Amino acid sequence: MRDIIMVPGIGGSGEAHWQSRWEAADPRMRRFSPSNWDQPDLEDWIAALDRAAGQSENEPFLVAHSLSCLLVAHWARRATYRASGALLVAPPDPRSPAFPPEAAGFADPPVTALPFLSLVIASSDDPFGSLDYARTKADAWGSEFMGIGARGHINEKSGLGEWPEGRAALAAFEARLR
Repeated sequence: MRDIIMVPGIGGSGEAHWQSRWEAADPRMRRFSPSNWDQPDLEDWIAALDRAAGQSENEPFLVAHSLSCLLVAHWARRATYRASGALLVAPPDPRSPAFPPEAAGFADPPVTALPFLSLVIASSDDPFGSLDYARTKADAWGSEFMGIGARGHINEKSGLGEWPEGRAALAAFEARLR
């Protein structure tokens, strides 16, 4: 079985977040561990993701949310280890007024194709990034794209609970990697 690394954004995804719920329910899932969830440093987060990937017995699958979608794009260009694929949920637009200033180092992610299969999932009313921005990133990264309607930032405030539609998208995507 393939390892799955949860790659939350700022704050680390609290207990009510779908990432935390998935992680608690599936022993294959584990979280990467940067030094600070609230003051993200790109170099530290890249190193933390690389360490997590290196601890896997095989190429892990990444499940990134928000800021960590940008992290995955930065990491992929400099990684020591490889991923088998990535689910990239709710990529934020660094030009958005809602983008946290403490994450400025994550702006300008590479616009080249990722070296693994990926799927960008976005909401039509995400305050951190428009559907057009997410679609543009998906195109630049060579990712598939899935719009899911008006679901906010696809986080705990969106009221998704376990987010079964997301789990189904992950399962379908993983099946294609086998």
